Amino acid sequence: MAKTPLKQPISAPNHLKTATQKWFVSVIEEYVLEAHHIRILTLACEAWDRGQTARSAIEKFGMVYTDRYDCPKPRPEIGIERDSRIAFARLLRELGLDIAGTPDDVRPPRVGGRL
Repeated sequence: MAKTPLKQPISAPNHLKTATQKWFVSVIEEYVLEAHHIRILTLACEAWDRGQTARSAIEKFGMVYTDRYDCPKPRPEIGIERDSRIAFARLLRELGLDIAGTPDDVRPPRVGGRL
């Protein structure tokens, strides 16, 4: 990824959950990242944690609640979880950690070879 590694050791942000901090550090140790990659990685970790927090709320309170008119409504955490998953996936794709090869190989091939 980067032409020259960062000179200072990078530690995981304190606001991340412990498991996410460990993953952050493992990525830092395995890949040579530039400063902007560190920011993208941090955003991906935050999206992961936010999605997991929303998932915990859904497990605890269920997927729906009853509003003041006694109508079932989806919990806001459903959208938070969905949005966090999408953000995490996009940020990982942006980092391209699992892609090796030429710049043309930035994304996996399309299903069925469609353009």
